[in-house]
Amino acid sequence: MDLGTGAQVVAQAKDAIHPINIAIDSLNLSTLTPMLIAVAGALLILVIDLIKGNMHKSLYVMISVLVLFMDLMSIFDLNTLIANGSITGFFDVILIDGLAILAQLIIIIASMLFIPLALTGKRFHEFAYPEFFALFLFMIAGFQFMVATDNLILVFVGLETSSLALYTMIAMHNREKSFEAAIKYFTMGALAAGFYAFASMIFYAVTGTVEISKMAEVLAHSAGSDAYLVVATVFMLGAFGLKLSLIPFHTWTPDVYEGSSAALAGYMSIVPKIAGFVVAMRIFEFLTHSGMVWLEYILFIVVVITMTAANIWALVQSDVKRMLAYSSISHAGFVMAAIYMGTTQANSALFLYWILFLFTNLGAFTMLWVSRQKAIPTSSDDHPFSKFSGMIKTMPIAAVIMTIFMLSLAGVPPFSLFWGKIYMIGAAVASDHIYLALIMALNSAIAAYYYLKLIVYMLFKEPENDGQVYMQNASLSLKTIIGFSVFMTIVAIAYIDPVLAFVTDAVSHSNF
Repeated sequence: MDLGTGAQVVAQAKDAIHPINIAIDSLNLSTLTPMLIAVAGALLILVIDLIKGNMHKSLYVMISVLVLFMDLMSIFDLNTLIANGSITGFFDVILIDGLAILAQLIIIIASMLFIPLALTGKRFHEFAYPEFFALFLFMIAGFQFMVATDNLILVFVGLETSSLALYTMIAMHNREKSFEAAIKYFTMGALAAGFYAFASMIFYAVTGTVEISKMAEVLAHSAGSDAYLVVATVFMLGAFGLKLSLIPFHTWTPDVYEGSSAALAGYMSIVPKIAGFVVAMRIFEFLTHSGMVWLEYILFIVVVITMTAANIWALVQSDVKRMLAYSSISHAGFVMAAIYMGTTQANSALFLYWILFLFTNLGAFTMLWVSRQKAIPTSSDDHPFSKFSGMIKTMPIAAVIMTIFMLSLAGVPPFSLFWGKIYMIGAAVASDHIYLALIMALNSAIAAYYYLKLIVYMLFKEPENDGQVYMQNASLSLKTIIGFSVFMTIVAIAYIDPVLAFVTDAVSHSNF
């Protein structure tokens, strides 16, 4: 080839290459604002620690709360943009719809209740590290990415970002059980990630896309009998069974909750699960609508067994913290019923239930962290029922608050969670799932027994250890958080209608 010919080839190649011009406005970067705020806050904490170490933890708590508040405001701004339907951004991998808004609100509100608990009277090991607060904000960003997309790849990125941060936060509690809990959670999380990645690969091979909405279009006329599709769905069920601690994938949950601090255990029972519920809702509801009748049967069995078996295990627990852990599994099964039903009313019930569950369950776990009696020498449990004997005589205010939380978890009117259970059961009746509604009511009655058991110990038994009781970690911020939680648990009835209206409107603007 002579030089002239070579120059012509190069010129032709240059002409064939057309630069890709992407308008910044078309990326709709405002949809990334909540996640970017959380990531920027985490990086700011790390930079401050790099410049000047050994700063008091109150600085990092204030920065975290400020970042979360800014995050919350950005979510409300996005909510005003979806009045006419969902919006997408950043090469269409970000999806902001009603589900994304509701889930992010729950995530941020729960986080704003949790992080001030670091301002405790006792210097817990994990709160001494700025990295704890940075990891916390990275975790929040991961959860937000999970719920604000229908792209399977971005869901995986958010899942791993949040999970890796949470594993480390558990281990930072610096107890023997904490290291064990972190290893178990990491192992189960890695298995769930493997199941999810394998299922996503098969879904892409079958449909040619990783976007859930486009997958739904491809499978709209499918009978759901494709062998590859069945395998992908089974692995996806395993992945979310592990993440949501659904039976039989629940075995890690009580041990991980027991090894974590009580407040972090309460947080874990709320925030990671709402992120998982939203992704599961996007995936499984379109699969059931694609003609997978067998999937409906499987979901029904999982829901019923999770509710019932977890309640039975909770009945025989001698440790209050493990009892609450099994209780959380049962509540997850209760809420998973909404995904099985797949109606607008059921989806609205899911979010209403979890909003009410947020204040009650986080408050109950936090009370374990605050109200401590002298350890019982004959017990190997951290929080045996006997430790709470006669609390009404030694710590009457704490006993009353814990009683309110237990009554709410049991679904006793007029406390908050009663209305969530009633609306969920009503959604089952409205969708002609009468047997499911009866099973829900029966499980609520079973659960009432072990919640009332703790109330009996607190109110009707004599104190042990000569009534030696002390308040641990009782700071002003902590008392404020608990007070706010119990206030919301009591007065929830006054806000049910506006909250339900907001939730129903958001669900109606979801990208289904």
